[in-house]
Amino acid sequence: MMPNIKPVSDLRNYNEVLRDIAVGEPVFLTKNGRGRYAIVDMEEFEKTQATLKLMQELAKGEASAKEKGYIDISDVENILGGAHG
Repeated sequence: MMPNIKPVSDLRNYNEVLRDIAVGEPVFLTKNGRGRYAIVDMEEFEKTQATLKLMQELAKGEASAKEKGYIDISDVENILGGAHG
């Protein structure tokens, strides 16, 4: 799938630009011939934000594990109150 790239001047016909936006299909706007903006569907934006937050939390967990050491799966099960099985 080719990226949807338009000059920012196309915003004069913003309804046309907005019609081309779909989840997973942002519209990229150029200014003076260079990529400048991306317009994304709100659902796509929210998914991206949630993914970034998850990645940050995973990175924190990994950093903590490297610093303090990893724990065994049986310890995790004990912490969770044996809910794993």
